Amino acid sequence: MGSCCSSKTTTEDLTLTARPEQTDDTIARCPVMAGTPVVKVDAEAKGLFRDYNGQRYWFCCAGCGPAFDADPARYAVTA
Repeated sequence: MGSCCSSKTTTEDLTLTARPEQTDDTIARCPVMAGTPVVKVDAEAKGLFRDYNGQRYWFCCAGCGPAFDADPARYAVTA
């Protein structure tokens, strides 16, 4: 699965590969890439998150942060 940053999968992508130990508390949906699942702890380790209006948003790749920063209100609604 690719991301907004790349047309091919890389080890930098944080999209979810189904793992039984993951729950709703450990995964989030990227608000920029139409709900792409993201492992929260992995995204936080790489700095791929933003806090906006008291809520944290996690991203699937490095390209999503700047897109979110440009118009956070647009993306916060979809998360």
